[in-house]
Amino acid sequence: MNRFPLKVSGAVARVADSALGPHQTAVIRIGFSATWLLFLLREFPHRQELYGPDGPWDWDLADQLVGSNGAFTALLWSDGQGWFEALYLLAVVWSVLLLLGWRTRTMSVLFMVGVLSLQNRSVFMGDGGDNVLHLMSVYLVFTRCGQVWSLDARRARRADEARARGERPRDRTGPALWGVLGFLLLLATLAGRMDGDRFVPALLWAVWLAQALWWLVGRYARTPQPRGLLDVVANIVHNGALLVIMAEACLIYATAGWYKIQGSRWQDGTAVHYPLHLEYFSPWPALSDLLTASGTLVMLVTYGTVAVQVAFPFTLFNRQVKNVLLALMITEHAVIAVVLGLPFFSLAMIAADAVFLPTSFLRRLGNAFGRAYVGVRTRTLRIPPSRTRADGAPVPVPRAGSSGEPVDHVDQVDQVDRVDREEQAGRGPTVPAPGKAPGTRP
Repeated sequence: MNRFPLKVSGAVARVADSALGPHQTAVIRIGFSATWLLFLLREFPHRQELYGPDGPWDWDLADQLVGSNGAFTALLWSDGQGWFEALYLLAVVWSVLLLLGWRTRTMSVLFMVGVLSLQNRSVFMGDGGDNVLHLMSVYLVFTRCGQVWSLDARRARRADEARARGERPRDRTGPALWGVLGFLLLLATLAGRMDGDRFVPALLWAVWLAQALWWLVGRYARTPQPRGLLDVVANIVHNGALLVIMAEACLIYATAGWYKIQGSRWQDGTAVHYPLHLEYFSPWPALSDLLTASGTLVMLVTYGTVAVQVAFPFTLFNRQVKNVLLALMITEHAVIAVVLGLPFFSLAMIAADAVFLPTSFLRRLGNAFGRAYVGVRTRTLRIPPSRTRADGAPVPVPRAGSSGEPVDHVDQVDQVDRVDREEQAGRGPTVPAPGKAPGTRP
């Protein structure tokens, strides 16, 4: 009788006490920002035709459409060439900063502004992946996607180390960025640029006010309870957004699969044959001919695609089956990127699939990248694989802990950077004595 209330209270405590899936949300952040960044860079020579004021879908047509549907786009605030170029370049910069995890809460909002501004300016540009990116850019605003694998995580760790040494670190960049963006947001609101759909302006103001409250509580609260309350609210919002992202991915696959079932070409097993012979979707005609040479292979791929998409939402509660289907879907999107010439659609879908990847796999993947980065940095800067201090004892390059718990690759990079700075300062690298924290002199 008492087990059910205990389970409910435990679930509520878990949702409120921590932001779930930090590695998954980090991969989503990296995946979607990288997808948008690569798209902007590839289309940079063609940006005028896609989104420019003198493109085929010109400024007047876009203004009429936005006037009727109320969609948000900052590109229609001015029809000048300079405004377009500046906003396009800013969208590139915001994507890079979100990818690196610098001020992720602010950059996620600016990333959303860049995505909505360009996509709503020319709604007919895209290959299906733009719809996924459009939705996910909004969901990312509500997540705490910079907890791992980000510059924010490194900054937070260094701030904790400074507090442990009795110092009081102060953040000047955050308040300055908040003040500048708040001033620009106020100008846009007073100028009537936010008179369309109310959702985006309300979201921008809500995040701006939340950032102000977060800074004030962190700076002036005399007890930890107010900050703890804000953490609980942020965790609940994050976990809710993560659930929405998962539901959105399942909905995409479920609807795609059930609509395919209703098509006659999918029922007779020949649907895959036709797009492979369309000129627009055949960047490698020889490869397309090779894949369609076998009718049995075409039938298996056609039926397999439908089966995987329909079955995936029902396998989420079985980890082994879910991981197998997830690997099949990621492989399918990788094949689509190459064979059909739809790289950005595939990257967007793979980034959405990443929300279901196992945490253990992501940790191993992150540490593999970390070791690779440390190895490249070591060879580039000619740092020997092991060092010696004054008494002759070796100082090894950071490795995984003896307890078996993997060390975050950012920690490894931090330690290598610290050793480099100490050598440049003219003293040997510091080695933690027994019982002392890393970075202290023995």
